[in-house]
Amino acid sequence: MSNFSVPFVAPNPASWGPPQQDGDETTASGTGSAVATPATSKFELLPYAPFGRSDRLGRAADFTARGMAHQGHQDRRGGYHRGTMARGNDDNQEFQYKVDAEEQSSFQLVDTSKTTSNQGRRFMTPAARRRQHATRLRQVNARRQNQDGPGSSKDRFSNANRRGGRGGRGGRGGGGYRRGGGNWQNRVDRQASVSVQADWNQVEELDLVKLTKNMAMAAASAGTVSTDAPSAVEDLVWCGFLDTYNDAYDKVTSRAPVPLKRVETKEFYTVTTTDDPVLENLAIEGKGNVFCTDAILSHLMTCTRSVNPWDLVVQKLPSGVLFFDKRDNSQFDYLTVHETAHNPPSGSSNDDPDGINTPERLGLEATMIHQNFTQQILKQKNTSDRKSFQYPNPFFDPEDSDGMEPASIAYRYRKFDLGNDINLVCRTELHGKVKKNTGSYMTAFALNEYTPLPPSSSKDGQPTQTAASLANMISWREKIDSQRGAVLATELKNNSFKLAKWTAQSLLAGADQMKIGFVSRQTPKNAYDHSILATQFYRPKDFATQITLNEGTMWAMIRMFIQLLQKHPEGKYVLMRDPNKALLRLYSVPPGTFEEDDGDSDEDEGEEKGED
Repeated sequence: MSNFSVPFVAPNPASWGPPQQDGDETTASGTGSAVATPATSKFELLPYAPFGRSDRLGRAADFTARGMAHQGHQDRRGGYHRGTMARGNDDNQEFQYKVDAEEQSSFQLVDTSKTTSNQGRRFMTPAARRRQHATRLRQVNARRQNQDGPGSSKDRFSNANRRGGRGGRGGRGGGGYRRGGGNWQNRVDRQASVSVQADWNQVEELDLVKLTKNMAMAAASAGTVSTDAPSAVEDLVWCGFLDTYNDAYDKVTSRAPVPLKRVETKEFYTVTTTDDPVLENLAIEGKGNVFCTDAILSHLMTCTRSVNPWDLVVQKLPSGVLFFDKRDNSQFDYLTVHETAHNPPSGSSNDDPDGINTPERLGLEATMIHQNFTQQILKQKNTSDRKSFQYPNPFFDPEDSDGMEPASIAYRYRKFDLGNDINLVCRTELHGKVKKNTGSYMTAFALNEYTPLPPSSSKDGQPTQTAASLANMISWREKIDSQRGAVLATELKNNSFKLAKWTAQSLLAGADQMKIGFVSRQTPKNAYDHSILATQFYRPKDFATQITLNEGTMWAMIRMFIQLLQKHPEGKYVLMRDPNKALLRLYSVPPGTFEEDDGDSDEDEGEEKGED
């Protein structure tokens, strides 16, 4: 059996730990062998640093700025936290390097950094140049707003952006009225589509942002407004005729574009609800209690995406029947261009001296392109394939035609049962047949490429606002064949409201296909000659899903407007969008509103006939 030697433990009655000894000693153990007594004096001068098991081991010595940063940091609330490497710094002076004062005074670092000369113009990155230009624009706008005086809308807008600076309530980069904030100098001050008169009484105000959220919640759960599709859809009357689509336009590419022709022998009609004789007869027969056109109905269904101001007239009869109308000579029927873009067309004289890129001129150009495109893609020479319906075009008068003929459009009057005793009668439009001897119908629309003119330099030598727009745009002639999806995604961002409205019109008309053409100017400065670069077929329901347009939300929106008007008494109302805020206002107006101009024109015609 092996012997186990007990280690020597020196007694220390005075305190804890081993006693203080001067040197090594030997003491006999219980076994009779001599054991060396440990000399504790050699550990007296050894420095000791406290440590924790959770401490992170770092470098043995780190005198760099990054290493010093580990010693402590200050949080956002002002509290100071010591790092693991800084623990015990005040107590462990032995571990710190000690420098002689005389040696430290004679020590000097050598500067090896490269010196930069400030001679000449300092180089600025494009981002820095844009920020500098934005700062100058803000200063100019601030001076203009101060001249307008306090309390104005511009002054309130400026204060809101100052409050929404970095770290403010508006979020990083400024709150303001648009997400992204910092580019509030690009904001366009629009004018109302119609001036509010003193005898108009505001009865309702709707916030489009809250309205969008409420419709989304109603679609997700059973809300106060039903999001169900119409329980029954009935075709009442068919009018007009349709030509067959020309399949040759499916092969159009940017390398072989087709010039867009002007259709000068076709008549297009944009008749409002109360001027439609077919809707008038259907109202007399009691086919429904809500009457409108597809342009007005789709506009209301997708109004939450609108940006430009607009207005509609609603007439409520004593029987409770509603007629949704538009004003005569209004801009309602003109298409918009880049309405929902980050930098919409402003029509400033600096960037567009000829005035071809103003919102009004662009709207007229887009409307003409759309009308010409819908007729050019059809087979018009061979009338044997033309399909005529029960009644001719109700708005065409052969006696006053003067060599003109109606465009290839079929008016499909449909009745939608929305429940709760709401029967909506709508006039929808179809533009052609997809194939010969088939019942497949199509609608056609045209997207036109908007390319701002190259900007001219401002007085301070900095580029104008249009430079950023040109940098972010995609050239259709270069990308339409290889990256058509990217082109369409850009158009969905810049023309979200217009595309949603077209999709809603196709769904209301019951079209099987929706044809979209991509049309561009032959030269950027020529607003009269265009070329068709490509065409694409889409199924309306699939395209609605692609652009995040919920069909249930569309019907919930129109139900909400109908219920809103049903609780008000009979009379005439004007529903208009605020030009600079996402608000809808409903005004009660006198019965003779918007009818004085017609009366004056009739009197003038009578006077002229009397003079003759």
